[in-house]
Amino acid sequence: MTQPTRLSPSTTSPSDASAQVSSAAVSSASSTVSRNASRRAALAGALLLGASLSPQAMAQDSFSVCWSVYAGWMPWEYADTQGIVDKWAKKYDINIDVVQVNDYVESINQYTSGNVDGCAMTNMDALTLPAASSVDSTALILGDYSDGNDGVMVRDGDSLESLRDREVNLVQFSVSHYLLARALDSVSMSERDLTTTNTGDADIVALASNPDTQAVVTWNPQLATLKEMPGYTEVFNSSDIPGEILDLMVVNTQTLKDNPDFGHALVGAWYEVMEKMKAGDEAALSQMADAAGTDLAGYQSQLAATHMYYTPAEAVAAFNAPSLKDTMQHIADFSFAQGLLGEGAPDAGFIGIETPAGIVGNEGNVMLRFDPSYTAALADSQ
Repeated sequence: MTQPTRLSPSTTSPSDASAQVSSAAVSSASSTVSRNASRRAALAGALLLGASLSPQAMAQDSFSVCWSVYAGWMPWEYADTQGIVDKWAKKYDINIDVVQVNDYVESINQYTSGNVDGCAMTNMDALTLPAASSVDSTALILGDYSDGNDGVMVRDGDSLESLRDREVNLVQFSVSHYLLARALDSVSMSERDLTTTNTGDADIVALASNPDTQAVVTWNPQLATLKEMPGYTEVFNSSDIPGEILDLMVVNTQTLKDNPDFGHALVGAWYEVMEKMKAGDEAALSQMADAAGTDLAGYQSQLAATHMYYTPAEAVAAFNAPSLKDTMQHIADFSFAQGLLGEGAPDAGFIGIETPAGIVGNEGNVMLRFDPSYTAALADSQ
């Protein structure tokens, strides 16, 4: 997570949302926001948006996807401005509009409302926002996972056990919160053993400077700043749960089913950019860095803690790994415990999650699907 400022999530009516997407398209790419904000507020807005939708099957030739600033999603900016998405769309005789939305939660609301056909989001948010709002969604592209970008920092302590009876500051209901839950579970502890305090990511660094602050869970670049502060020790980070905090391109399942060329074009464009990144193309990486509000060295340091799936074959293997099913079970359990699956959810299995290794939860209510077939088709063609 790469953003120094946070914009509050807002609930938006479907009639207003289209206008906001248009204005977001011309917003400055350097105005950066967190991937994470209050899940309760965002979920409430998404439920209102989703309730008004009536999905209809239809073929179409124009599509739109949105993204927000994060290290693993900057390839969308490059693919858009360099005409790579247009090239692949033209190959399939379709049009794809790639839109930047400078508020991450709002971008998901735009997707949930049906104003865009796809959106870059984490696996946890895909479950707790559109899927929890009964918007059947498919993880089309498995782009990367956090491999050290998120961490647990303790003042005057050197272990997770030193968190006991302390106050921990974090963005509540975010992947930071999930990271803390997984960390505590690894040492047979739980949130009952400490106190969590919701803290905006824009305030984390300033708060950490206060000598009364005892512990913080955050992400880069804030995490890197904390590592330089005297007295703090990192006792757990996302590399300890590899493959669990995933960054995806999620698309509407019905739209994808009716328009498979939409999926093939997005996947083709994505992996054309991945080839450049894997080869260390400095011009491409410098453009992504600039759009992310940093320099090349800064962006490369973020990528160093982000495990990118640079080839279709790597991504297919990750899609098919049995560990994906286990990961989504962990996320479903956490999301239910935090009340993020909706007030009517009776248990963690209320929403079905389909993975190649099997279904997590209710087979009769599958609302989130991990589909490797489009990535596999590209791999087979290479």
